[in-house]
Amino acid sequence: MRRLLSVLLVAGMSLLAAGVSFAQMGGAGMGSGTMGPGMMGGGMGRGGQGGQQAPSQITQERAGELAQQYAEQYLQGYMVERVLPFAGARGTAYSVELKGPKGQVRTLHVNPRGDVVRFDASGRRSG
Repeated sequence: MRRLLSVLLVAGMSLLAAGVSFAQMGGAGMGSGTMGPGMMGGGMGRGGQGGQQAPSQITQERAGELAQQYAEQYLQGYMVERVLPFAGARGTAYSVELKGPKGQVRTLHVNPRGDVVRFDASGRRSG
């Protein structure tokens, strides 16, 4: 009888320790923002639960200005023709159409933080 009681006591203590550990992890990180470093999800990144504020979103006018600055530096003779908003992964992003001196058309994307990304004719990222 003492032996059975000892086994049950050890098993009960193990389950209790596992339950406490699970509760401290916030339900195994299921949407609680408690995942470890290098894992996707909440955490200490931008807008996460680390106390940092998400960066402010840029406006459509600012996206056009950034694209024009890019064009002046890398695509001489191109001018911003049209700025179209679309839903990006982290907020509103912008697709900017540029027109060249001979009627060529180039497309740039400006993400919600203001980073400019150039795309080739097939719609893929390019250098």
